[in-house]
Parts: sequence; structure tokens; C-alpha cells
Amino acid sequence: MNHPAFASNHVAVVTGAASGIGLAAARRFAGLGMNVVLADLPGERLDKAARETAAVSPHGPDSVIAIATDVSSTDSLEALQAGAIARFSRVHVLMNNAGIQPGSAIFGAQDAWEKVFAVNLWGVINGSRIFAPAMIAHGQPGLIINTGSKQGITTPPGDPAYNVAKAGVKAFTEALQHDLRTTPDCNITAHLLIPGFVHTGLTANGRTEKPEAAWTAQETVDFMMQSLESSDFYILCPDNDVARATDEKRILWAAGDIIENRPPLSRWHPDYADAFKAFLAKDRPGIS
Repeated sequence: MNHPAFASNHVAVVTGAASGIGLAAARRFAGLGMNVVLADLPGERLDKAARETAAVSPHGPDSVIAIATDVSSTDSLEALQAGAIARFSRVHVLMNNAGIQPGSAIFGAQDAWEKVFAVNLWGVINGSRIFAPAMIAHGQPGLIINTGSKQGITTPPGDPAYNVAKAGVKAFTEALQHDLRTTPDCNITAHLLIPGFVHTGLTANGRTEKPEAAWTAQETVDFMMQSLESSDFYILCPDNDVARATDEKRILWAAGDIIENRPPLSRWHPDYADAFKAFLAKDRPGIS
């Protein structure tokens, strides 16, 4: 890995690290010789994830710690930063990955909306705002990786709270990267991870076997690392069902709703079904 942030003995903090993409990322960082802080809700899952991560580190168990964290709480995120710095002095890679998906409806329970926003959106915003100043100040190369979603870009019907939160993560991370690149002497960059269909606890719905269409969390992290080596901001991951070209066409169609003055979410509107099908069949994506 050629990106200087991933140097041996540098420090990575990963939220949502007890399973899924977060755990795969923590293990990958540890395998590179980094010191890793795993953050997630307290319990055996987090403790087990820390043991698994330490097992792949060339520096042994002293290079990995688990800190119980509730990313919906700014106090908890501040304690996470304090714990990481107390143990390892500084942070080079922050991966704001923690997320939940309890399901929501436009006129559904208020509690579901508030929980999703608190974790999926405010966890990312507050995590970035709490960690970034010290990451900038130490002067060494670093990365902030925020986990978004294709649902935050094409906003399909079915789970509006999740879509709105992930759309907010996209907008925030874009603004964050602009701010970082215009900050003098700043060696920190921000990046938006946009996973495809990944088999994790969040998406499994009780299934133990990985669906054929899904990628594993490790495949997603492998793609993320390749993209970071190329300094990509938008890390748009394919999967075993949807190629990048199809994702590009879906994103262009969604933008076209505004430009062409179509109804919102026209991709799922019966009057536009044939037009969308024809659009997907085009060799080159375009808006019109």
C-alpha cells in the first residue's frame, strides 16, 4: 500500500468495527502494521473483533485496542479520541463507518428516524469534527473515510430515514474535503466510501450464507484500498450483481429527474419504466 497514511506504526480508528466492513478494515489496517483502535458498542462482539484484529498484526496484541463507543454521543466520541491519543499519541486514519438500518417510513415511528440520524449522520459529522483538528495539527499524512451509501445518491423508495442520513453523509464529506484542501499545510484528505451490496450483519436479514450477488466485506475493503491508493474521493464499489457502468447510469438518471423536470424517483414511476429501461440499454450514459 503506497498511501503514506497507511505506514507501519501509524494509527487508525474505526467505528462500527465489531463486524462487517468495519472489522474487515480494522484487520486490513492491522495487517499493514498499523496500530488500530476498534470502536463499537460494548460487548463480546467488540472484544472478539479486537482479538481477531490483533491476531493479524505483525506487532502483536499491544498494537490493537477496543474502546466501547456510542457514536450517537459526542461525549463518547470525545472519549474515543482521548483514549486513542492516550494510547498511541496521534491518529492518521479515521474511518467513520458505524451505521444502523432499523427501517423507516415517511409517517412511521419518530424514534426510528432519530436513531438513524444520530448514528448514521451525526456520528459521521461529530466524529470528523472531533478528530480532524488534531489530525491536521500533527502534520503527518492522514485520511478521513466516511461510509456512505448508494441509497444516499439514488434514494430508492422504502427506507427514507436511511436515505436522508446517507445523503447527508455525502454532502458533509464533500464539504469536509473542500475545507481540508483549502486549509494551509493540511495533509489530511476526506473520502466517501460508497459500498455496493455487501453481506454484513446489517444486510443479512438472518441469512448466514452470502447471497451470490453480494460482495464480502473484505472485497469491499480491498476495493477501498485500491481506490485510496489512486486518491479517489468517491469510492463507488460494484458488487457481483451491479457493475460500475450500471451504477453510473442510475446516478445519471437520478440527476436527470431535475434537469428533465421529471417526477422525483421517476426510476420507480410506472410512466417512466420504458424510458429508464431504454436509458440503461444505451452504450454510453447521458442525460436526456
